Amino acid sequence: MRLSETEILPVAGGSRAVPGRGLGSRAPAAMKLTRKMVLSRAKASELHSVRKLNCWGSRLTDISICREMPSLEVVTLSVNSVSTLEPMSRCRQLSELYLRRNRVASLAELAHLQGLPRLRVLWLAENPCCGPDPHRYRMTVLRALPHLQTLDNQAVTEEEVSRALVEGEDITAPGSEGAGNGRPELSCSLSTVSATADAETHGDPLSCGEEGSYGVQGPLGLKPPARDRFPAFPQREAGSSRKNRNNVLTAVLLLLRDLDTEGLQAVHQTVVSRLQALHRQEDME
Repeated sequence: MRLSETEILPVAGGSRAVPGRGLGSRAPAAMKLTRKMVLSRAKASELHSVRKLNCWGSRLTDISICREMPSLEVVTLSVNSVSTLEPMSRCRQLSELYLRRNRVASLAELAHLQGLPRLRVLWLAENPCCGPDPHRYRMTVLRALPHLQTLDNQAVTEEEVSRALVEGEDITAPGSEGAGNGRPELSCSLSTVSATADAETHGDPLSCGEEGSYGVQGPLGLKPPARDRFPAFPQREAGSSRKNRNNVLTAVLLLLRDLDTEGLQAVHQTVVSRLQALHRQEDME
């Protein structure tokens, strides 16, 4: 397995990682990432101009200064003691984030990364949030961040993203106590995928927008079925059915973006045939 260069660069002028230090060791003394430390390692004169930052193995627990670095693109924080990702939520240009072997306890922290449209590489392995089930962990991360191209040094496939939207678990953003910003709790849902779409795909007719689950009707020339055509399920069953339908729809919409004209026409014909079959079935009933 090839390690990222960003991951293995030595830390110039910084403290070394303590041999044998692991997640099971006693909690380290608090170490705050400071302006002086950032400017020295990034060889920059101003925080807002820093694009790459390498703080591998620096015993850091507080990275709040990252809020003041909106131009950050690549950040290496592996082998530290970082527990919250909230400061990274301001780094809108971030494309690569290396956080292997820290102290992130909950996957709910991923909610702080959902507003980063350029994030493509994430290394989160060896954190407490990974849990004992690797598959569940990976599916949940990809459900929360479907635009990732690499997770834990493994390429993300389209099939994985589609499966994650069904098999991954919803995450809820930390409350005011965990995030320190007083925002209400959020859930990763169909609207989240739309909200985290890339700037380059803004206005994509295949994106889920305010029209919800019928955002695809324009490019495919389909008319949404009348509301009275849906059967009346009990409330609990209806909620579960709606969630599953949204998961499948989101997966389909993501895959549609990679189709050419011929592929979209094939999908169009299949959808029309399916609708006609459903209408005939309803007329017989």
